[in-house]
Parts: sequence; structure tokens; C-alpha cells
Amino acid sequence: MANTFSLILVIATLVTGIIWCLDKFLWAPRRAQEVEAVKAKSNVPLDDEVLASIAPQPVWVEQAVSIFPVIAFVMVLRSFIYEPFQIPSGSMKPTLLVGDFILVEKFSYGIKDPVFRSELIATGKPERGDVAVFKYPQNPQIDYIKRIIGLPGDRIVYRDKQLYIQKACDKAPCAPLTKVEMKPVGQFLDGNAKVDELSEQLTADLNHHVLNNPRRPERVDNYYRQPGTASDEWIVPDGHYFAMGDNRDDSLDSRFWGFVPDANLVGKAVAIWISFEFGRDDSSALPKWVPTDVRFSRIGGIE
Repeated sequence: MANTFSLILVIATLVTGIIWCLDKFLWAPRRAQEVEAVKAKSNVPLDDEVLASIAPQPVWVEQAVSIFPVIAFVMVLRSFIYEPFQIPSGSMKPTLLVGDFILVEKFSYGIKDPVFRSELIATGKPERGDVAVFKYPQNPQIDYIKRIIGLPGDRIVYRDKQLYIQKACDKAPCAPLTKVEMKPVGQFLDGNAKVDELSEQLTADLNHHVLNNPRRPERVDNYYRQPGTASDEWIVPDGHYFAMGDNRDDSLDSRFWGFVPDANLVGKAVAIWISFEFGRDDSSALPKWVPTDVRFSRIGGIE
């Protein structure tokens, strides 16, 4: 759906842009010549209303010329700078909640054409801890949002709900497999259940919160199996990334379907610009999609 909308936007910009150019450089000069010819033949001065009726701009041309700058601005903004997204699921709790509307910085991971997603200009690569939007590898029509845990060449282990990382290295001796520090910070109400909220020190300068439901067993049997590694271990291939949701027991992520190719990256989530609460039940006279509250406290940057 996202790619379809991008294609429609590009086509609309192209069509209205062509009409705008034709009108500016071909049709408008012709209309002006017709007006001047009539004025030259007239023996009396002609007012503006009469002159406008001599060679009027067709309605469809006027509409296309009017909307072209708007569509072009939206396409450039959405395709290359920032694009808004809505969080549809709880896989990134507590960092992102259902009803959060976020801004994704499109140029963080390279400027790409909006239809075929070929990289036009290299601007950067994901860093460990980035909250990234990407095309779901098993269905590129769907946008996913997860946290980048593993970079190319990293060894990732997720065992007994504890994350371990061995950073990629080119020369021995390499750094050992390191346990990512986690500290309990309290309880989080996830639906009707209380789960553990923990502070995870993913990098030296990034501390973020994750959720752990001690009552839910690990689904190791459903993990993506990489040849040559243990069932709960993965080595990130070159040009790929390992992504996980912060809601560790309720996230369909790289543990289950593998790695995110560099070509699938859409951008980096940088801010929540508005957040709505949705809590209407069947007894409400209003549809469930109508917000019940605005969570102003959530507006701001994303860690």
C-alpha cells in the first residue's frame, strides 16, 4: 500500500508538472498572442473581463497548474525528507504506543527514489539502537518499525530473555560475547497484564526501556534458524541488520524471520508529533477510531 501511494504521488506530480510546463511555456504565450491580436484589431479599449474571455485558460489546466506546486512539495517532503507514520501495534512498547504518530527521517539511511527505492545518494547507515522503519522482508508492501540491535558482522545471542552481543571485528583478538546490562525499573501495564519494565544499556550513550513478561516462555522453536549457529544465535550478514521490538515477548522481529536488508530501510524514527488514546468500547456512540484523549506528554524525541 505504501509503495502504491508513492507511485500514485509520483505519477500525479509528473502529470501535473507536464501540464504546468506546457501551459507556462506553450499554451499561455499562445493565449497572450490571441489577446494581443484582438486588441490590435479593436478600435476601442477592452476591459480586463473582455480580455480574459478571449482566450480563457481551460478549467482542467487551471486546476492542474494550481495543485502542481502542492503535490510536488508533498512528494519531495514525503519521499526525501520526513514522512509521518502511525504506530499500529504494541511491539515497540514502552518506547512507542498504539496511537503514536511519528516522524521518520527519510534521508538518514540514504536518499532513494520513491518508487523503485534505488539509492541515489549515500547519506549514512543505521547505528546500533536506532528505531528504524523498514520494509518487512517477507512482504515489502508492509512497513515495520523496530530497534536496530545488530550491525553487519555482529554475533547476536538472545538466551533466557537476555541479550548478548559480540561486535563485528576484522582482526583478532575480537571482543568477547558481552551481556547487555539490564536493570528493573518497575511494572508496565500491557493490556490487562502487568509485565516487567527494564532499562537496557544497549550502547554507552543509549539507555532505553524494554518489556519482559516472565509468564510467557521463549518461543525458541519458532526462531529463524541460521545454518551453522545455535537456535538462539545469529550472525548478521554483510549489508543486513538484526532488528528487535522493545516489547520483547510480543514482537515479530528478526528472531523469527531473519535479517533486514539494507535496501529495505526506509528511515529513522526521530520524533512523536502527536499521540492519541483510543479506548472506546462497543457501548460508545462514536466509532472506535475516534480518539478519547490526547497524550501531550508523549510528544517529543524518540530514544
